[in-house]
Amino acid sequence: MKKKKLFLGTIISCVVLALSACGSSDNVVTSKVGNITEKELSKELKQKYGESTLYQMVLSKALLDKYKVSDEEAKKQVEEAKDKMGDNFKSTLEQVGLKNEDELKEKMEPEIAFEKAIKATVTEKDVKDNYKPEMKVSHILVKDEKTAKEVKEKVNNGEDFAALAKQYSEDTGSKEQGGEITGFAPGQTVKEFEEAAYKLDAGQVSEPVKTTYGYHIIKVTDKKELKPFDEVKDSIRKDIEQQRLQDTTGKWKQQVVNELLKDADIKVNDKEFKNTFEFLEKK
Repeated sequence: MKKKKLFLGTIISCVVLALSACGSSDNVVTSKVGNITEKELSKELKQKYGESTLYQMVLSKALLDKYKVSDEEAKKQVEEAKDKMGDNFKSTLEQVGLKNEDELKEKMEPEIAFEKAIKATVTEKDVKDNYKPEMKVSHILVKDEKTAKEVKEKVNNGEDFAALAKQYSEDTGSKEQGGEITGFAPGQTVKEFEEAAYKLDAGQVSEPVKTTYGYHIIKVTDKKELKPFDEVKDSIRKDIEQQRLQDTTGKWKQQVVNELLKDADIKVNDKEFKNTFEFLEKK
């Protein structure tokens, strides 16, 4: 499973804060062309990275306040990082300014909390709405209704569905497989397509179904008997959780952020960062 990591964000925050905490006139760099003081560096960092760092810090606190992360959970994430990086683990820590595994563990805790928060968005209603039989589905996607009707007529006349999909379908992801959709499941397609598919029995072919993508001729090639809800509800919940963790639209991540930060009652006292959480007021 690919996870959308907060790892880099928290590491950047760590480095920025360490440097921006400096405020003296001591020279960080001396040269023939001029010196750079800690105060100058701090100001530059604050202007360039201060807002994103502040946002990251507040979000991390909000996450860890609501979703507790055990030491065992954090250690497990560190071990996974070590396995993934292999011999480069120590050098990678050094590159991002971390001294040891304990510092990495601390920085990964908000990431773990974020995963918990996204999983917590799954409700009992979501689980029941996804309580549907396992099916294998194929389709032929065309751009216009006229072509869709012509293709459907060919299907009615006994022409091979898979061959027609290879010939006519605009869906490059499925046409070479005879229109077969890999891993068809609730929530994976647009509403109109899903509703039409689940109304079909095994072997049936739909009339043209219009969606934002065009017109679909849908065929259900297999439909298993629905198991008792209590037997499959945990599996359904886990599937939805994984879908939301892997969601590339950012919908669930943003929902979590908005809810957490609204509840945090944030008051920004530094005028330079007064607009950092302005987006919450517009929701």
